[in-house]
Amino acid sequence: MKRYNNTIVKRDKSGIRVFGTTYYPTIEISDSDQFIYPKDGDRLDSLAYKYYGDTTLWWIIAKANGIKGKVALSTDELVRIPGNISKILQDFNKINR
Repeated sequence: MKRYNNTIVKRDKSGIRVFGTTYYPTIEISDSDQFIYPKDGDRLDSLAYKYYGDTTLWWIIAKANGIKGKVALSTDELVRIPGNISKILQDFNKINR
């Protein structure tokens, strides 16, 4: 599932295609979540691939941990890996219709 599949696409005044705002659901803590300390060199996309099999789902880990503006992770910060991604994706699709 690509992140922008459900994002509204508009044209600006000059006719250039632009994406509308993408909204992200709140990701509640769940018993299925895992907590890890990243290894040296781990990034959001590499963790998304390891746990979800899809690098484009990096935003789930970022949103769950309040991470903004960085891709690389520190080895001394605990990172939550949400487990119930089907509900998260369902919520994402619902709010971006």
